[in-house]
Amino acid sequence: MTDTYHPARLDYGLTTFFGQITKTVNCQVALETVADDPYRFTLCVQAPVPEDLHQAKVVVVKVEGRTLQGTVRHFERQEDDSLKMEVEPD
Repeated sequence: MTDTYHPARLDYGLTTFFGQITKTVNCQVALETVADDPYRFTLCVQAPVPEDLHQAKVVVVKVEGRTLQGTVRHFERQEDDSLKMEVEPD
């Protein structure tokens, strides 16, 4: 769990019956490294989390003057209703 959240803009892609759609949300996020894979990063999205975010296939996050993007490889809902997303950069 982390307490270093920052305001961010998060664009995420969902695959639907009608094709790929992109949604945007302003939220609080924290970035963490993945211990066994320094190439990947973990994006922690503070609650309230969009109800369909756990279905995202790709994400683009703009936080603290940086833009990071990649393919979501794993999700984990936290006890505080935040969402941890393991992302492999493109």
